[in-house]
Amino acid sequence: MIAQREIWLAPFPFSDQLGMKVRPVVVISNDQFNANSEDILVMGMTSQFSKGKYAVSVSPLDDEEKSLHHQGYIKVENVLKLSQKLVYKKIGRLNKDKFQQAIQLFEMIIH
Repeated sequence: MIAQREIWLAPFPFSDQLGMKVRPVVVISNDQFNANSEDILVMGMTSQFSKGKYAVSVSPLDDEEKSLHHQGYIKVENVLKLSQKLVYKKIGRLNKDKFQQAIQLFEMIIH
């Protein structure tokens, strides 16, 4: 089962919806939703420095499984519903503190 806070590789569309790129995503939907749905909710990640106000820096130290090898950024405004069939390689799991930071930033966007 795909779990909340896990980092997976998945196809992620460009903001203009004209193409897509395989990139890391952080699962934000909770485990109950994931177990009862064919879909998951994710936030996109990038390895490129993001100057945006809505990016959360992620270092290898933020990965509970110690499998991330490079600095990255969660692009909090890039939320997507994906079929669980589309994610294909688990690459880590975000620690609770960093995950909470991303969720709080997302809440700032929607409130």
